[in-house]
Amino acid sequence: MATNLVKLSGLLRSALGTGMKVSVCRDATKAGPLYRLFSTPRPRQEVPNPAQIRTFRTQLSPANINLAPCYNILQRIQPLLPSLASQPIRSLTYYSIKRGKRKTVKSVVKRFLRLHCGLWLRRKSGYKKKLWKKLPARRRRLRQHVFCNRTQSKLLDKMTTSFWKRRNWYLNDPYQKYHDRTNLKV
Repeated sequence: MATNLVKLSGLLRSALGTGMKVSVCRDATKAGPLYRLFSTPRPRQEVPNPAQIRTFRTQLSPANINLAPCYNILQRIQPLLPSLASQPIRSLTYYSIKRGKRKTVKSVVKRFLRLHCGLWLRRKSGYKKKLWKKLPARRRRLRQHVFCNRTQSKLLDKMTTSFWKRRNWYLNDPYQKYHDRTNLKV
């Protein structure tokens, strides 16, 4: 935190510089870096005034040119702050307090079915919601079971332990022919 404050103060110090320099930015004026921080872009004029061209040429000397890129205050400070736009990652699971072993997320076991080949089955989302206003064909589609994609399957494997990944032999299992798949990459 302290290093971020030091960097932030250095950025602000450089942004509020004392020199009156001309910037290469199209919107900047004689106010230099301080003006660039809080300015909003103005529409460009189609034909410049000859007097403006002369004054601009006189201001373009190597001592007065600031070649720093034109950033506003948020763009300058953003690399120092933790990223707010990054998505949260559910990379893991739960651990037990006593032994520190991984635990299964129970809602995964209730909502999904894992086949022995590594695929996961699920119901379509919204299959119980507002059925009164859905057409019969859509209700039939919502009753179907679908496979999870590769990313979802990996995530669900992380959220369960090896107990739920073992092969089960049930009598009259309707999913028996789906447990072993040949030539299938997961």
